[in-house]
Amino acid sequence: MGIFDMFRAAKAAPAERVEPPLVASASPVQSESQWKGFVTGGVSKTGARVNETTALSIPATLQALRILTGVFAMTPMHYYEKTDRGRMSADKEPEGQLFTLAPNSHQTPFAFMEILLADVLLSGNFYAFRSRDRLGRTRALTRLKPGTVLIAEYFDRVEGTILFYDATLPDGTRERFAARDIFHVPGFSRDGLQGLNPIAYARDALGGAISTSDHTSKFWNKGGRPSTVLSTEQKVGRDDKMRIRNDWQSLYAGPDGDMVAVLDQDLKATFLSHDMRSSQFIETRQFQVVDLARVWGVPPHLIFDLSKATFGNIEQQSLEFVIYHLGPHYARVAQAATRAFALEGHYFEHLTDALVKGDLKSRMEAYWQQRQAGMVNANELRRRENLPDIEGAAGSDYWMPGNMLVVGQPRPEGPGNTPPDGASETGEGE
Repeated sequence: MGIFDMFRAAKAAPAERVEPPLVASASPVQSESQWKGFVTGGVSKTGARVNETTALSIPATLQALRILTGVFAMTPMHYYEKTDRGRMSADKEPEGQLFTLAPNSHQTPFAFMEILLADVLLSGNFYAFRSRDRLGRTRALTRLKPGTVLIAEYFDRVEGTILFYDATLPDGTRERFAARDIFHVPGFSRDGLQGLNPIAYARDALGGAISTSDHTSKFWNKGGRPSTVLSTEQKVGRDDKMRIRNDWQSLYAGPDGDMVAVLDQDLKATFLSHDMRSSQFIETRQFQVVDLARVWGVPPHLIFDLSKATFGNIEQQSLEFVIYHLGPHYARVAQAATRAFALEGHYFEHLTDALVKGDLKSRMEAYWQQRQAGMVNANELRRRENLPDIEGAAGSDYWMPGNMLVVGQPRPEGPGNTPPDGASETGEGE
């Protein structure tokens, strides 16, 4: 080896970046039950099984999800471009039409947004496969069922954490996809990767409501009769006890509980009383409604718990619902869409004006103040009320109060603008 070869050997070769191959994971992913680590609920401390189906069987949960997903879906998400003149609408671009016209071949924007938020609320995450055109732009979004996607995390010291998605597509094929191929909207998270499953973490609260409802149903299934004890002074064998119990249940249980019982062998029927008032059964059910409102993040009065509702200012209540309850969902989805689809200098944003209109009197007063201040013209205000434009200057002109002047410009000449005798332009006497 020559001296130059020794210098070459001593020179360190640059480190090469190694990425995991884009191949499917080793474990089979053909069904939801085969995914390890995916928790859908479980059994609560009351013994009730809690999952998506049983959670939706609770009327308060069903109404809470219906009001949240419905109002969220009816709020349009527009596509904007940042310009020197402010933001300009870009809804006609393919990225904008994805959420304003047709996200895919079979869903309206409302239906797509409704199922998006429903997945976030019930499973903690929403996933969709991105189908692209020949230019690489997303042309369709196909929802992937909860439980058919797992996140594979890879850390690179140069670029940080890189995510891959092991997903089972609707046609049954499974593959590992790069993050650019999956539209992911996580809910509230503790690791920044996956959203927490509300059903799993609120299992006991949901299980208590399910058990209370089951108790009510079983009570009325017995004709509203409490538990029954059959007693006698005679000795009754084990087999006879079973036979007597079965006979009683077959004859006088369920809808036939109001039939006249005819007993022999000196049997006496004793009914165990249940005082619903003392056990605060109704209060328990009312509290569970409020507790479920906390779980799903919705004001109690919107799921028809009006026990403490006041209607002095419906506009303020609507504003709080938009800001504190739906606001985080709007920001979460709009930012996820911006990161996944928006071109440089573009962004998505929900338009919530229709949700906070208030009553007619409040709207007209706000419109009048904006008109007087020169913020809007007549046509802009008419469009907010779905009215046609006015032709000519009457609809396009902006007002400026007559007693106002632009800073740094001279006072315009005209009647009423001439200073009084003996006064200068500054208003002081000679």
